[in-house]
Amino acid sequence: MNLDTRIKFRHLTCFLEIARQRSFAKAADALAVSQPAISKTLKELEEILAASLFERGKAGVSLTSAGLAFMRYAGPCVQALRDGVDSLRSGEHDAGQVRVGVLSTVESLLIPEVVRRLHERHAALVVSVATGPSAYLLAQLRVGELDLVVGRMTDSPEIQGLTFEHLYSESMSLVVRPDHPLLALGDAGLAQLGDYPVVVPLAGTTIRRYADSMFVQCGVPQPRQRLETLSPALSRRYVQQSDAVWVAPLDAVRLDLQSGDLAELALGIREPGGSVGICSNATLPLSLAAQWCCETLRELAGEYRERPLLGTLA
Repeated sequence: MNLDTRIKFRHLTCFLEIARQRSFAKAADALAVSQPAISKTLKELEEILAASLFERGKAGVSLTSAGLAFMRYAGPCVQALRDGVDSLRSGEHDAGQVRVGVLSTVESLLIPEVVRRLHERHAALVVSVATGPSAYLLAQLRVGELDLVVGRMTDSPEIQGLTFEHLYSESMSLVVRPDHPLLALGDAGLAQLGDYPVVVPLAGTTIRRYADSMFVQCGVPQPRQRLETLSPALSRRYVQQSDAVWVAPLDAVRLDLQSGDLAELALGIREPGGSVGICSNATLPLSLAAQWCCETLRELAGEYRERPLLGTLA
């Protein structure tokens, strides 16, 4: 069947933005149009396709099975058109570009070294890095706004339909400032762990599940005083200035432990580790720059597995 010529570019961008934002109001703001205009454009598309693409609920909107099927093709279509336009803009896009979504687990150590090596090897390369929760980044990947997402995300429901490549396993650790009272107690400090504030990832994230499992292993409830954040910078600064205990991915604090800026609590427990890897969208061909990035990530992951206790991957 021939493509229905009634489907316009605005229909596709409207559909993809609603899928990304999970909200008609936020999609309207992102596209700089009114909410009634968004609703009208989507209604036109649903009438053309003779299918309902979204379910409306109290928590926002979600894709129907028909919407999920359509997005597999709408995202690549829009991205391919954008790439084609970009390729004709002389001089503006001569340099290669890779767009990478980065989770907090790899933001502090792995990704800076990836970027360093990529720039060392490729004279004209733009590496665009986006950070945030896995659900947000995977939604961006699904609609073609990102080429890759790197980090722990295998437990995220948004990963369904995407391709995940395991790089290495990474454990969680309990870290504090160097003169923290718990450090002098050794294993006996386990019973007092719940008396101190705790820093943990945001609720609902993949990495939070691993953090919660550490408290289950300890046999103590999570403290009532909590800082919930995905920011390594905020977590690090807060822990260095307080008695808080940070349930941190080892990569995020490896350099701090080596330099002595933070210390690990030796309580005889360590969550066994989650899978850190690369997520890609199989419906979108990887650009040459994205392939370079994947190769560098695999190279560094191999070094990490061989020398897991080193303070750097270089």
